[in-house]
Amino acid sequence: MSANTRVVRNATCTFCGCVCDDMHLTVDDDTHKIVKAENACVLGRAWFKEHGIEQRPQALIEGREASTEEAIEAAARILADARFPMIYGLSDTTCEAQRQAVAIADMIGGNIDTTTSVCHGPSGMAFQAVGESTATLGEIRNRADLVIFWGGNPAESHPRLFTRYSVTAKGMYIPNGKKDRTVVLVDVRRTPSAAVADIFVQVKPRRDFEVLWALRALVKGRHVDPAIDQLTGVPLATLEDLAARMKACRFGALMFGMGLSMTRGRHFNSGALLALASDLNQYTHFVAKPVRGHGNVTGADNVVSWQTGFPFGVNMSRGYPRFSPGEFTTVDVLSRGEADAALIVAADPGSNFPQAAIDHLRRIPVIVLDPKETHTSRLAKVAITTSTYGINVGGTVYRMDDVPITLRPALPSPYPSDESVLKRIRERVGELIGGKRIPAMERIGMAA
Repeated sequence: MSANTRVVRNATCTFCGCVCDDMHLTVDDDTHKIVKAENACVLGRAWFKEHGIEQRPQALIEGREASTEEAIEAAARILADARFPMIYGLSDTTCEAQRQAVAIADMIGGNIDTTTSVCHGPSGMAFQAVGESTATLGEIRNRADLVIFWGGNPAESHPRLFTRYSVTAKGMYIPNGKKDRTVVLVDVRRTPSAAVADIFVQVKPRRDFEVLWALRALVKGRHVDPAIDQLTGVPLATLEDLAARMKACRFGALMFGMGLSMTRGRHFNSGALLALASDLNQYTHFVAKPVRGHGNVTGADNVVSWQTGFPFGVNMSRGYPRFSPGEFTTVDVLSRGEADAALIVAADPGSNFPQAAIDHLRRIPVIVLDPKETHTSRLAKVAITTSTYGINVGGTVYRMDDVPITLRPALPSPYPSDESVLKRIRERVGELIGGKRIPAMERIGMAA
């Protein structure tokens, strides 16, 4: 470490949905690296350490190096000429960039979808059907004396969710931290998170809904058949004890992961948990929150919702937004071979989508905005190198509890932000289509 260092205080880590904003980053200006990240968890330290100033091409067009301006022109022409374009990703970029992406989708009459559709999308559907008793992580830290983690492993995926917000954190009304609260973990197997739990409830795979429905019945004083043990793997006595604890606590929190939303039942599972939290509010104060993965996936849901009325999987082809998971979500659109162009922002579907969807991405012109090389950027027709949000770029992100956080960048970057690139693409697309919005359905007729 050189002598030419500085400290960026209260910076924000955008690795996961906790979006911890108490990082103190030591920056070496000679090597352009973050050499120390005080308060960061093991995942956050790795996140800050791996980001420096990499020498990469400004852009690639069909594999050849190009300038950012040339790539923006090529990207704009692809989107302006497409009949069924789609925009996907957005969960690892700023809210300001997300707004530009929604504006592009509106202008070209395309699809806009976020990584929510492959993680907590079912929970988003459940919110609309059931509602949500919610709270901030700060309220959970300060008030919750019963915390139930369901279908997740925060010890490995969100370490500071335990230490800063829920398990060992000391709060205003929980002055002794873990000594003042009961922690319950519900999962299909023991994970490293089980070590912090006072109670571990092991459920048979794909039986979460039945357990949640039994708990709803017990909370309301209804009879539950003792055979629930054979069905779910959880003894009736265990469920009765948990229901009693939930009704007796002062402030309870249900924090659920993708183990609930991405198993059989999907939005019915999430809906059952949200309904359980609502039921419990007849007896005490209870909240439910999804544990979100990407640093600004919650921001993506918020931005797309306030711009279109829906959180993900939105289609603009008729001149107004339509929401239909399974029809307009990206995996489904690509697997059916429907999209004829794709703009991927800060995501890598080429590494984790079903093979049919990846094969279709190879057949259509793909535009990628990403700070690093990915499986998707390698198959892209246009790949634009952008700077990393939170490290090189300021802006706004949303923590998993819907609290907006301002970013404090630590390192300069020679590459533009996602927001600036998307804004320039939007402006150029507007010029190419004559400055007016032409819905995709109308352009299909014009092409015919």
